[in-house]
Amino acid sequence: MIKATDIKKSYGSLLVLKGINFEAKEAEVLSIVGASGAGKSSLLQILGTLSRPDTGAVSIDGTDLFSMGSNALADFRNKKIGFVFQFHHLLPEFTALENVAIPALIAKESMGRARERATDLLTFLGLKERLTHKPSELSGGEQQRVAIARALINNPSVLLADEPSGNLDTVTKQEIHKLFFDLREKYGQTIVIVTHDRDLAAMSDRVLEMKDGEFLL
Repeated sequence: MIKATDIKKSYGSLLVLKGINFEAKEAEVLSIVGASGAGKSSLLQILGTLSRPDTGAVSIDGTDLFSMGSNALADFRNKKIGFVFQFHHLLPEFTALENVAIPALIAKESMGRARERATDLLTFLGLKERLTHKPSELSGGEQQRVAIARALINNPSVLLADEPSGNLDTVTKQEIHKLFFDLREKYGQTIVIVTHDRDLAAMSDRVLEMKDGEFLL
């Protein structure tokens, strides 16, 4: 589902990715671990097309990402890749339902269908009674579930998560961890998780460790 070949990335004189090769299978849950500064988030941003590599190639589901124009790439990202971050980035003036529906509306889905899909996802994630609540009225765990629903609204092939439970208490963190595997079972996404949390990583199908811009063998 995901294939990256010889990915190199520098910021100024600092080489943060040193020729990374990476693959993830369809419906695989894969965790990338390592110390801060190892290059984990930089790699995830490239896999998600939020950043371009200096050299190398990335394909998702057979599509060569960086051969596409910027508009086509943005459309592909919106429809095929879901993102979950440590900070949920919900829009405070909108309800949970509206926050989740926004990417579907950007993808030119009808309002009715977007609301229906958002309702289904939030219900599946245990937020049926929170549809009309704004982010300030939700707990941290509930906000992160809304962010996960938003990432799933366009039924992406790939879900990328960067420290998704980093700001949560222990009990909520365990719930979010389990949720990723429930999602894989229900929707079949390939899920790549960057995390410092070894417990979350240990639940994954596969764990890769990065150090100084390279995977450890």
